[in-house]
Amino acid sequence: MRSDLGRLERLPPLLSVIAGMVDVIGYLSLGLFTAHITGNLVVIAALLARGGPPNLVQVLAVPAFIVAVAAVWLIAQASDRRGPALARPLLLVHFLLLSSVLIFSVIQDPAANPKGLMAGIAAMIAVSAMACQFALLRLAVPGAPSTAVMTGNLTNTVLSLLDTLSRSHSLTEGANERLKKTLKLVVGFFAGCVAGAAAVYLLGNWAWSLPVVLAGAAAATTA
Repeated sequence: MRSDLGRLERLPPLLSVIAGMVDVIGYLSLGLFTAHITGNLVVIAALLARGGPPNLVQVLAVPAFIVAVAAVWLIAQASDRRGPALARPLLLVHFLLLSSVLIFSVIQDPAANPKGLMAGIAAMIAVSAMACQFALLRLAVPGAPSTAVMTGNLTNTVLSLLDTLSRSHSLTEGANERLKKTLKLVVGFFAGCVAGAAAVYLLGNWAWSLPVVLAGAAAATTA
C-alpha cells in the first residue's frame, strides 16, 4: 500500500510535464489551449468584445472538456475502484487518448489547416485527454495540486519559500516539503512547454509522440 501511494505521489510532477507539452503543442499546431480551458475562455471573451466571431473549436473545447470529465467519472463509478487501483485504468485511457492524437495527426496533418475540420477533431481528442488527466487526479489522488494551472502552484511556491526563509519555527515546519512539491510542478510544466515547442519545430506532427511516451511511463508507474 505504501509503495502504491509512493508511486501516486510521483504522478503530479510527471503529469505537469505532459500538460505543458500538450498545451504548447496544441497551441502552436492547432491554435488553441488544449490543457487550459481558462485560456480559451479568455480568448473567446476577447473576440466577442471586439465584435468578431469566436473560434468555433475554442468554443467546442469547453463542452468537450465537460463531457470528457463526466465520462471519466462514469468509468470510475463503473470500475468501483479507489486510489492506485483507480489510477491504473484512468492512466491507460489517458495514454490511449494521447496516442489517438498522435496517430490522427500523423495521418491527417491537421496542423496544415489549423481552422479546418481535422484540426478540430485532433483538438477535441487532446482536450479530452487533458480532461481525463485532471479528473483522474481529483478522483484517484485526492488533494493533489493542479498539473496545468500554474498560477496557484507559483503562489504556493512563493509562499512556501517565504515560510522557509522565515525565522518562525511554526512557519518553517513543513514549508520545505511544500516548496519541493510545488516547485517540481512549476519547473516540470515549464520544461514540458519548452520541450513541446522545440518538438513542434523539429518534429512537426510527431511532436505528439513526446507526451505519448510520458503518458505511457505514467501508466507504467502504477502497473
